[in-house]
Amino acid sequence: MTDAATTPGETAPDARADALVASYERAGYARVAPAMLQPAEPFLDLSGEDIRKRMFLTADPQGRELCLRPDLTIPVSCDYLASPLAGRAAGYCYLGAVFRHRSQEPSEFLQAGIESFGRTDVAAADAEMLALGLEATAHFGLAAPEIRLGDVGLFAALIAALDLAPAWKRRLIKDFNRKSSLAHDLDRLAIGASHARPEYQGVLAALAGSDPKAAHALVTDLISIAGISAVGGRSVGEIADRFLEQAALGAQTSLPRETRALIEKFLSFAGDPDEAAAELRAFARDAKLALGPALDLFESRTGFLAARGVDVRRIRFSTAFGRGLDYYTGFVFELHNPSVGAAGQLVAGGRYDGLLTRLGSRAPIPAVGFAAWIERLAACGVKTCGGAT
Repeated sequence: MTDAATTPGETAPDARADALVASYERAGYARVAPAMLQPAEPFLDLSGEDIRKRMFLTADPQGRELCLRPDLTIPVSCDYLASPLAGRAAGYCYLGAVFRHRSQEPSEFLQAGIESFGRTDVAAADAEMLALGLEATAHFGLAAPEIRLGDVGLFAALIAALDLAPAWKRRLIKDFNRKSSLAHDLDRLAIGASHARPEYQGVLAALAGSDPKAAHALVTDLISIAGISAVGGRSVGEIADRFLEQAALGAQTSLPRETRALIEKFLSFAGDPDEAAAELRAFARDAKLALGPALDLFESRTGFLAARGVDVRRIRFSTAFGRGLDYYTGFVFELHNPSVGAAGQLVAGGRYDGLLTRLGSRAPIPAVGFAAWIERLAACGVKTCGGAT
C-alpha cells in the first residue's frame, strides 16, 4: 500500500477532511492511498449493475480492462490482501478522489473513509464504524444526522430458514442487495423464473434434477465446443454456473404463497433497533424460524452503539433497507442531512465479510468499513448546519 495522503495528480483535499482522516490515524487506522487506475474486473463482478453503468473504463496495450477507481473499498481490500498483514487484523483510513458518472454532481469527488479487516468482535467493530461515521458528520457541523440502518445478515438468515431451492435463495439475497426495498421485486422474480428463453427450456428441464457436478461438466463442455471462452469478463465455468442456476430457478416457477407472505411480513418491520428486535423475535417465534443467532448479533451491536454514546432511539432501522452493492453481507448504514431530504448520503458503509474471499483470499476474512462524501459534508456545514466554513 502507498502511505501517502493522496495519489499524485489528485485534487488537494479539504483541510477539514485532512483533519478528519488525521483523527482516524490517531484512532489506530493506517493512512493509505491506492492507485487511481485499477483493474476493472473486481468492480464489474462485485459491485453490481449500479456501479457498472457509471464507471470510467479504458484498456491497456494488452487489452486488459482498467478503470478509474469508482470507490476505495475494493482497492484498499486488494492492497491489504497483497500485503504481509493479509489474514490478520488491520485497519486503514484514506482520503482521495473517486470517479463515477453522476447526473447532478461532478464525476470526480473526494471520499474519506475506513476499512477494517480481520476483527472477530463483529458487533463491536460494526458499532465502531457507525460511531466513527457520526464523528465525520459532527466534524463538518452536523451533530444529529438522520441514521438509516439495515441488516443484510438478518434477511439472509430468514432466507436460509425458508424451504426454497438454493438457487432461489441466492437470487433473493442478491436482489435484496441491489434494491433498497425487496417487496416490489417479488413479482419480477416469480415471473422471470418461469419465463426463461424458450429455446433453452428443454435443456434446462433436462438438467434440473441431475447431479450438480455432472451437469456442470456437461454444460462447460458444450460451451467450450461452441468456441466460447469468456463473455463480459466471465469464465466458461461462471457461464455454466449461471446457466445451471436458471435450470434450478425454472424447477420452482413461483414462490409458494405462504413463503412470499413471510418474506413480505419480514420486510415490513421498521423502527428503532430495540423495537424492531422485539418484533422480529415474536415474528420468528410465531413462524418457527431459526433467526436467534442473527438477532443476538443485532442486539449485541445495539448494545455496543449505546455504550459508545449513540442514542439508538434516533436510529431508523428497516428490515427492507439495503445499499445496492452485491458484496454487503451484514449491517449497513447511511447518514443523511435531515434538512435536505433525498440529496444523497453523507456517510455510508457496512459489513462485507464475503468480499475478500471473492477477491482471492483462501479463507474468509471479516471486514467492515464506510466512506464519507466530503463535498456533501462541506456543503452541509456551510448551508444548513451552522458549521464553520
